[in-house]
Order: sequence, then C-alpha cells, then structure tokens
Amino acid sequence: MGAIILFDGECNFCNKSIQFIIKRESHDYFKFASLQGEVGQNLLKKNQLPLDVDSFVLIKDDRVFLKSDAALRICRHLKGLWKLLTILLIIPRPIRNTVYSIVANNRYKFMGKRDSCAIPSPEIRNRFLE
Repeated sequence: MGAIILFDGECNFCNKSIQFIIKRESHDYFKFASLQGEVGQNLLKKNQLPLDVDSFVLIKDDRVFLKSDAALRICRHLKGLWKLLTILLIIPRPIRNTVYSIVANNRYKFMGKRDSCAIPSPEIRNRFLE
C-alpha cells in the first residue's frame, strides 16, 4: 500500500497541488482525503493530531509527516527531477517549516478558497477516500 495525503479541500492552491501530484506520481502511490471530510477527520483523530491542523499531512507506514516534511517526502514519489527536492530535507526543519508556513498562511490570498471540496473526475475518484 502507498501513502495517504490529507489536504485542505477548500483551498484552491491545495487542490491544484493534489492535481500536480496525481499527474507526476509513480504508480498511483497516493490516496487522498480532505482534512474537512469524515475520513480526514478520523485519520487525524487516529493519529492524535488536532482536528484543525493547518498543513498537508502525509501518512506513510504508520508514520505521520507534517508541513515541509510531508511536502518533501511526497516529492520522493514524483516522476522526473521533482525527486531531487528531497535533498532539501538536510535543511533544518525550523527553517523549512518557516518557509512552508509563509506559503500556507497566504494560500487563500494566492489562489482563493472554495465553498466546498472539489469533486474529483471519474478517472481518479477511486483515489479519494470518502
């Protein structure tokens, strides 16, 4: 089994990021769930995370990764040169997470917000946990 990515389903930037991942990942490795949905909320509870977590969450092999740790570990499973971004894991986490937080705190300003989660196309719907 691959890994699960939890994301802000109301965030246009986050939805575009998920589409980016789907187009570039290897072997349909990831499943997806919105942080606001029932599955996402249950996974947050199961992993003892706050229900209002404000980060991408990667759940892989019973381990949880947040913020830049999640984003860079996701890159490891993307095709092409995107894998090289994992080298950034050598940068101390506080520095990486500061940059991550700047982007995350401004994501609605950059690309706006939806009233509800986007509905995936039929071709990829089975990748989204409901």
